Amino acid sequence: MRFNARLVKVDSIEEAKRHLEDIGPSDQGFGIMLPKLRHYVVRVDGLDTRAANIIKQDMLSIGGEVSLPRNVFEFQGERTSALISGTLKQFELLLSKLTYQPFGLRKLRDELAALLENLEKNQGRRLRLGKTIFPLDQRTLIMGVVNVTPDSFSDGGKFLDPRDAVEHGKRLVQEGADLLDIGGESTRPGSQFISLEEEIDRVIPVLERLLKEVDVPVSIDTTKAEVARRALDLGVAMVNDISACRLDPEMLPLVAERQVPVCLMHMQGLPKDMQDNPVYEDLMGEIILFLRERAQAAMDAGVDPQMILVDPGIGFGKTLEHNLEILRRLGEIRSLGFPIVLGTSRKSFIGKVLDLPVEERLEGTAASVALGIACGADVVRVHDVKEMSRVARLADAILGKKGAYQER
Repeated sequence: MRFNARLVKVDSIEEAKRHLEDIGPSDQGFGIMLPKLRHYVVRVDGLDTRAANIIKQDMLSIGGEVSLPRNVFEFQGERTSALISGTLKQFELLLSKLTYQPFGLRKLRDELAALLENLEKNQGRRLRLGKTIFPLDQRTLIMGVVNVTPDSFSDGGKFLDPRDAVEHGKRLVQEGADLLDIGGESTRPGSQFISLEEEIDRVIPVLERLLKEVDVPVSIDTTKAEVARRALDLGVAMVNDISACRLDPEMLPLVAERQVPVCLMHMQGLPKDMQDNPVYEDLMGEIILFLRERAQAAMDAGVDPQMILVDPGIGFGKTLEHNLEILRRLGEIRSLGFPIVLGTSRKSFIGKVLDLPVEERLEGTAASVALGIACGADVVRVHDVKEMSRVARLADAILGKKGAYQER
């Protein structure tokens, strides 16, 4: 007899269900096995060393694993990190054990519970932009870029005339854009911030016309609350802030008051100096901590958690190696529970890998978009909407997202 042993992919509860349904266990066996087919490796930083030892003992007692620094037993009350490895079932048992433990472990239990929920919640996820509700579990959204600037790295000067910008926006909608992102200030490496008056003079005339001529939601790409306020007054549905609302203290209260979605992006430094030797000790850990803290700041200001999106900031204070690592590990950001916006379009890391100028980065962009979607991106911000819309639809179809087959 010849056997056919093979590895099967189980990256979600839905996939675990499909594999079990194919095998056909009893109802009782199905319920027992389902949480045992999902496996996680979770890193926890800032643990009291005493808490770390308790976690290790508890996890080992239920068949899981915990990796700690070799000298963790020598220090009492100091801080350390841990890698916790186990099935969903083992993590559920660990959560129950941590309920009454000291050294901050009850708070950690709540954080771990939220993390596991965030990793598995996909069905029913929605994003409301104005009057439009997008089912994020059905397909990836295409955000078309309209730069009303003289100096953007890719298309600076092409759409500075409001008429050209409006026509470009309309063309992107025809090509398949689900929403448009309008920006009047270049944030390319080395750029300087412009005045409030200049930014308003660039974007408001465009928005006044564009919002009347397209039937998709429009986002304003700005770090200035007054620009956002005037855009929202005209009917803009979302704020996209590369500073994660740090540069203008009025931005978060404004977003909360207007009850509109806000995209919070990670950036090390500012555009003028962000590429001056960016350094990280723990790239993904620092990005996730930053986004978690900015999301919490937004919620503290009154922003609905359902209105928060996050962006790892490809190219914003990152080297080539940093950008590639972010794309490889993009799925780790899912632990935050917010929709992920990804902007790789035509960026310099593509040019460095392929040795190509900005006007020849279409295929490289397509590869980054497809892999980004596979790793969990919910919205892709792109210049080449027609091509990237096709890439996204096929990537969605491969991933089993039913909306990829529907008319758009």
